[in-house]
Amino acid sequence: MRDRLLAAEKVKAIDWRDGTLHLLDQRALPSQERWVACSTVDEVAAAIRAMVVRGAPAIGISAAYGLVLAARERIAEGGDWQAAWEEDYALLADTRPTASNLFWALKRMRDRLDRVKKHADPLAVLEAEAIAIHESDREANLVMAQLGVERIRKHQGNVQAILTHGNAGALATGGVGTALGVIRAAFLEGLVEHVYVNETRPWLQGSRLTAWELAGEGIPVTVNADSAGAHILKTKGITWVIVGADCIAANGDVISKIGTYQLAVCAMHHGVRFMVVAPSSTLDLMMATGDDVSLEERDPGELLEMMGQRLEVNAFNPVFDVTPADLIDVIVTEKGVVERPDTAKLAKLMCRKRLH
Repeated sequence: MRDRLLAAEKVKAIDWRDGTLHLLDQRALPSQERWVACSTVDEVAAAIRAMVVRGAPAIGISAAYGLVLAARERIAEGGDWQAAWEEDYALLADTRPTASNLFWALKRMRDRLDRVKKHADPLAVLEAEAIAIHESDREANLVMAQLGVERIRKHQGNVQAILTHGNAGALATGGVGTALGVIRAAFLEGLVEHVYVNETRPWLQGSRLTAWELAGEGIPVTVNADSAGAHILKTKGITWVIVGADCIAANGDVISKIGTYQLAVCAMHHGVRFMVVAPSSTLDLMMATGDDVSLEERDPGELLEMMGQRLEVNAFNPVFDVTPADLIDVIVTEKGVVERPDTAKLAKLMCRKRLH
């Protein structure tokens, strides 16, 4: 399975080469494949804010490389470069407040810097750590894909259809994807014959990104309006809803793309299993429940600009919502699988070493 998934890798959103971070501009997809080169931490922070790069794992990886660029700048300036580097750390931390992977990656980089020996080159150490974060996410994706497929096979005998929401694929991670990694693997194993994709308003991550990824690999895919989700669950033989996550609280509440919560409610009503796929870096055991999360909101104009005109009304534009743990059948991480998640089960999971 691993080799088949690696052979199917066709999309890469993050490329670190020659000391510069190159990001596939996801605002331009699918009509144009355009890369944005970031050679400073300010450029990385701006790219994250503007959604050039998006998806919690990809944001974390990009921020790690951003700290490498920051160190290069600060060391060149001389003086107490680490104090100035902390300002860059804060700049990156403020870009997307809901993405747990962002804070996990930043903390990992800071912790690595704290362990640098006096004779070591701190810039080289930080660069190696950022690359390791990138590579570990790729490996985690492969492990999660296998574990997710095993769970699908356990509960499903016949080839069926899957529904997903948002984009949790190669564009959102350092590898084949979280939710889409499982879907890709399930398709290769003959367990999925069709994928339905919610368009995911207002940025259309489903129709612009997920459908583009799947179609590019020959996986049968149909885009539907978000409001058709319940109807799809009722009429199209869906056996699983599979989504990613931007944060998972200690009790198993999942913070993910806006619209995930209502999809989970509808899935439970129709007896459709609900799977969340995310690396363990997405779990925040210091956050008791999803109610403790600061949910990001974006510019109301993203909802009000229509046909070149702006509607003169108020708009509410949340980026994420909270899906309660009791609506989730299974959480898949690279450390293992938790069915019917709760605080005790997730705490036990996080004590494990990685499976690979």
